[in-house]
Amino acid sequence: MKKVFCLYRVSTLKQVEKDKDDIPMQRQACHDFIAMHPDWVLYREISEKGVSGFKVSAEKRDAIQEIQQEAIEKKFDILLVFMFDRLGRRDDETPFIVEWFVKQGIEVWSVKEGEQRFESHVDKLTNYIRYWQASGESIKTSIRTKTRLAQIVQEGRYRGGGVPYGYRLEKQGRLNKRNHEVYEIVVDEQEAAVVREIFDLYVTKGMGSHRICTYLTKKGIFNRKGTNFTNGTIRNMLKNRAYLGIIKNGETESEIFKHLQIIDPCIFEAAQKLLEQRSLSNEERRVPLNTKSRSLLSGNVFCGHCGARLIVTTSGKYYHRKDGDVTVTHRIRYVCYNRTRHKHLCNGQTGYTVSKLDDIIDQVVHKLFEQLNGIPKEQIVARKFAKQIDEYQTKLSHARAILQSHRAEMKEYEAEVLKIIRGESNLSSELLNKLYEESKAKVNSAAETVRELEEKIKDSEKLRDELFRQYDTITRWAELYDTCDIETKKMIISRLMNTIRVKRGYEIEIDLAITCEQLGLTLDDTKASILPLAKGA
Repeated sequence: MKKVFCLYRVSTLKQVEKDKDDIPMQRQACHDFIAMHPDWVLYREISEKGVSGFKVSAEKRDAIQEIQQEAIEKKFDILLVFMFDRLGRRDDETPFIVEWFVKQGIEVWSVKEGEQRFESHVDKLTNYIRYWQASGESIKTSIRTKTRLAQIVQEGRYRGGGVPYGYRLEKQGRLNKRNHEVYEIVVDEQEAAVVREIFDLYVTKGMGSHRICTYLTKKGIFNRKGTNFTNGTIRNMLKNRAYLGIIKNGETESEIFKHLQIIDPCIFEAAQKLLEQRSLSNEERRVPLNTKSRSLLSGNVFCGHCGARLIVTTSGKYYHRKDGDVTVTHRIRYVCYNRTRHKHLCNGQTGYTVSKLDDIIDQVVHKLFEQLNGIPKEQIVARKFAKQIDEYQTKLSHARAILQSHRAEMKEYEAEVLKIIRGESNLSSELLNKLYEESKAKVNSAAETVRELEEKIKDSEKLRDELFRQYDTITRWAELYDTCDIETKKMIISRLMNTIRVKRGYEIEIDLAITCEQLGLTLDDTKASILPLAKGA
């Protein structure tokens, strides 16, 4: 009697949880098949539930490993499955696993497809084609699923789960396939106003998450549960791309839906940069954690001699007047940390009067804004991106034509496989396999070239759009600068200038933010007009 080992598999847990479980059907079909062979007897059966035959390799499938071990120990004679794709759907792996069992003296059978043989090249080709088709079907199914999910996301439809603060769900008359009215995600204007205020406090006022929480609590603004906002909640809100009007599902993101947009992209991007900077170490940070001080530059001003951060100190003197009143004068200075604490590390100037240095930078900011007003927005694109994008587009068209040609060639070789099976081909199986693999490599290489060029075009267009937004932001800063409070001014300066270095005599060096440089802003003329003022101050 021949001992039969049966393997049953379903790909997803959903298939297991459904009212009609596929495993019992596979088991009954295999039992009936065994009964048709008088010399067969059921030795053992094993089930894999929720295991993809395409996504999971054989070495990570416990069932396959167990069956292989028992095959080595000669405990059974026949491996039986309902269909061969229950063994797997990977064309680069499964055919060789099946062949491995056959080489161990194990017959491999399918209820629907009979015995798998490897007695000739045709047998091997047939085996390869079977799993190549199964792999293709898995890929197609995965693509269809992802495409459908992506389509739902791109349509702006709600897919379930929690709704971010600032939005709510409401029914608007749309029906699903089951004729049930479904919920749509819409902006909750009352909550959206709070979201906008949080971003404004963070980006414009320079408040951190803790200060924002305190501010909201004092104003009597609470979360949906009626409790105080937490630091973590505020940070998560600042990172949430939903406020751009984007719907996300897994790795799939929709385009921006204007009717769902609560935060302007430029404001959102500014928040991300601030979050990144505030997460850095004290040495790396370029924006202030605290914007309460009366100095404009705390956080991004450094000693030009030793590189240490300049900190703000306040000293005072008491004066007794003849009438008995006492007056106090305050002296606020930026002082070099090394110069005051480790004099051997710095030979520069100890301190700089806050009002003098702030005035210099204030004038620099005005000069930068004047420069920007003289640059038309369209000129930026024409100067930096138009030619580059055109070059990429030309290369992309050529690459796509090459890819199409290689794909057509590979399809011809795929058709030739069927001819070999029918005995109608002039090519040997070995030569065809070599030609097919070479053609496949060409397709993969051409596809990668197309992908890289598409990414370059996409990145260039993103940078162009980002510069447009940054241009608009800086022009808004220019309009706001002279009338805003010191906290807002401090944040504007920290966004315009990465670092400010000061040397003896108030000689300054400024590293502009990269966006400012991309917009064509320079400090050459500015320094020439401002520095004499500093030296004479």
